[in-house]
Amino acid sequence: MAENPNKGNQLNIEISEEVADGIYSNLAIITHSNSEFVLDFVRVMPGVPKAKVRARILLTPQHAKRLMRALADNVQKFESVHGPIRESEMPEIPMNFGGPTAQA
Repeated sequence: MAENPNKGNQLNIEISEEVADGIYSNLAIITHSNSEFVLDFVRVMPGVPKAKVRARILLTPQHAKRLMRALADNVQKFESVHGPIRESEMPEIPMNFGGPTAQA
């Protein structure tokens, strides 16, 4: 019988009720420095000129790259079951936070 080499490396992850409810976001603002990536998740509502950051996640560059690969893999798996995800035009939203910025 083969022994599982990862048996001793299991991680028990807990989630509180509040976190399990999740945060809805329809805009992600991504900035970075030489040592970290900052992902700000925002909910933009039609006709409302102001929006708040609902969650901020800080990542090392290495973890940001692993997240990018995992997300791409999951999108591919989703599309293989449900068909291509149609992308719509992103509305013009002024973004000037003083650093390199990408939108997702």
